[in-house]
Amino acid sequence: MGEWFSREIAGTGRLRLFCFFVAFIAAFLFIRFSVRMIRRGVRWWPGNVTPGGRHIHHVVFGLVFMCVGGVGGLAVTDASSRWAAASAALFGAGMALVLDEFALVLHLEDVYWTEQGRLSVEVVFVTVALCGLMLLGLRPLGADAFVGQKDAGGGWGVVAVLVIDLGLAVVALLKGKTWTGLIGLFIGIVALVGAIRLARPGSLWARRRYRPGSRKERRALARERRYRRPVQRLAGTVGDWIAGRPSARG
Repeated sequence: MGEWFSREIAGTGRLRLFCFFVAFIAAFLFIRFSVRMIRRGVRWWPGNVTPGGRHIHHVVFGLVFMCVGGVGGLAVTDASSRWAAASAALFGAGMALVLDEFALVLHLEDVYWTEQGRLSVEVVFVTVALCGLMLLGLRPLGADAFVGQKDAGGGWGVVAVLVIDLGLAVVALLKGKTWTGLIGLFIGIVALVGAIRLARPGSLWARRRYRPGSRKERRALARERRYRRPVQRLAGTVGDWIAGRPSARG
């Protein structure tokens, strides 16, 4: 294991990303465990931080961690040093705390245990997926294949790949396929599949291009009922198990 870590992580310059990734997941799981214990009112777990009666949300601690970790990371010149790893880990932990209350920041009200608060969990899951892809060595838009090409043909090749991959990913996102579009930034074939398939009902693409009552709209609605909703129910179950069930379902 140590040899693999040195070769695949430290040796490839991904030590800081690895520390960020591990700390991000650990901090998210810890804070979700903490808030669930507080929600249950167990006596053996510390409650909310309320100095002077003011409830301090953990997004505040996350911002502090991100500032310290971010500035510390900029100050460290050796990317493979322990200080660089520690700064990346601190930044990852802070980012987890911030994104765990993303819905609160977005709505500027405490929606943590409501259905709106589930947005925070979805953002965290997306972040974990994208960081995991980068940790595996993938890079957005497939530009790595052209690194080091200095001739004009190589330069135009880079531009072509970037434009095509980005365009396909944007189309997938416009069709309401968030996961497909984001992962498609790293894996071009995923973006291609999302771009050529039917849009989700209610997406910007569907509202602009599918006339009410048209064959495409009917097919999109049928596909939503048949495929998308079971996946959403499964994702909701997994989210409830990891993050806790919202107070009320929409």
